[in-house]
Amino acid sequence: MKKLFITAAIVFATAWAATAQRYCVIDTKYILESIPDYKASQKKLDAIAEQWQKEIDAKFQDVDRMYKSYQAEQVMLTEELKRKREDEIVAMEKDAKDLQKKRFGYEGDLFKKREELIKPIQDKIYNAVQKLAASRMYDFVLDKAGGVTVIFSDPKLDKSEDILNSLGVKK
Repeated sequence: MKKLFITAAIVFATAWAATAQRYCVIDTKYILESIPDYKASQKKLDAIAEQWQKEIDAKFQDVDRMYKSYQAEQVMLTEELKRKREDEIVAMEKDAKDLQKKRFGYEGDLFKKREELIKPIQDKIYNAVQKLAASRMYDFVLDKAGGVTVIFSDPKLDKSEDILNSLGVKK
């Protein structure tokens, strides 16, 4: 009888704790795509990235042209001139790769530009989510657009529209 009572108490306590937690679901991708500032910032980033990619592509094309020219003239060059041209090609290719890394690498120029343009918008959303969670006493806020896999969520739990309203975005 004692074991049955303890087991029932544990089951009851677990069930009570599980129902005591309040949560909601949001979709940050939907929220971001509904904010005009985000769209404008994303267009700016895309234009900058495209410009930088063209610049890098041009450098790699120059390397390719220089290499093809070297291959065509290779038989007529002395060993010293061959080494010099090879070194020039390698240096030019290294410069192109360094530029690519500087622009698109981890913490490169694109990363910094994204932080400059997108992070303030993300911070606004984060603050609005915190405010909503505090005012409605949610224990968890799940993002169905993020890394957490939400297989199903009741549309009544989706508070994305509330976040947009608190940010002043009319949909």
